[in-house]
Amino acid sequence: MKKSITDQTYYGLVYFITIMAVIVTLYPFLYVLSVSLSSVNAIDKQLVILFPVEFTLSGYKMVLQYPEIWTSYYNTIWYTVVGTALNIFATCLAAFPLSRTRFFLRRKLNFFIAFTMYFSGGLIPVYILITSLGLYNTRWVMVLPVLVMTFNVMICRSAFESIPNEVFESASMDGANDITMLFRIAVPIVKPTLAVLTLYYAVFHWNNFFSALLYLGDHSLQPLQIFLRRVLIMASPEIMQKMGGGTATSQLAVSSLQVRYVSIVVSILPIIMIYPFIQRYFVKGITLGAVKG
Repeated sequence: MKKSITDQTYYGLVYFITIMAVIVTLYPFLYVLSVSLSSVNAIDKQLVILFPVEFTLSGYKMVLQYPEIWTSYYNTIWYTVVGTALNIFATCLAAFPLSRTRFFLRRKLNFFIAFTMYFSGGLIPVYILITSLGLYNTRWVMVLPVLVMTFNVMICRSAFESIPNEVFESASMDGANDITMLFRIAVPIVKPTLAVLTLYYAVFHWNNFFSALLYLGDHSLQPLQIFLRRVLIMASPEIMQKMGGGTATSQLAVSSLQVRYVSIVVSILPIIMIYPFIQRYFVKGITLGAVKG
């Protein structure tokens, strides 16, 4: 069926806006990647526009030979893996009872959980609480205070609510208890939603620097994002000198710029590699349990 001029104009405008949005979104990342793979001389002469100039991996060799980045990497991976696993477990335990109509505290707990989305105790009381519990300067301070996130509990609760009650009634008649119904029936059914929540939690833990900035004074426990903060924002002379090695003083500024861009690429690479494996669950997981009009 031939489209009218109005339809052709509309679709042309939509395609143009989409292409421009892709370019605006993608170009900064390509530029950072190209600078990280270009020579110091090309960066100094500002020859890098889109693609690498005088391709070299010297910047990655400088960054990856610095021991602190590997310590930070290990810490971030530990916080992400352990934190995400505990988050999903706790979220399921919180969401499943709230999705069952026969749970007598369902309405009250739903109200108190939603209340925390709008009101909090504030930073100072939370800091005093964490230090009183002995979590300061420990790995668990990055995991336990954010064990359950309200919005994710609501998403998971909606997914559990979409499961017909007849399924649980049938399982109950066969002798299944609540724990069995949760892990043997409910969790497998809402697996797409849990995959999305896993992505949410993992990205949060990978990017979380504020908690570490407040509660982790020990450098051996700090995640990769604190290391990046020292490189990108503070431009720590100690790190730049150690990474720069024998770089001449006149080229140190250019070398430090490359070090920053290499650090950005190294920090986001794992998330970029993992995301395609979870992407197929993304749309299905978001729409599962949504309110139908």
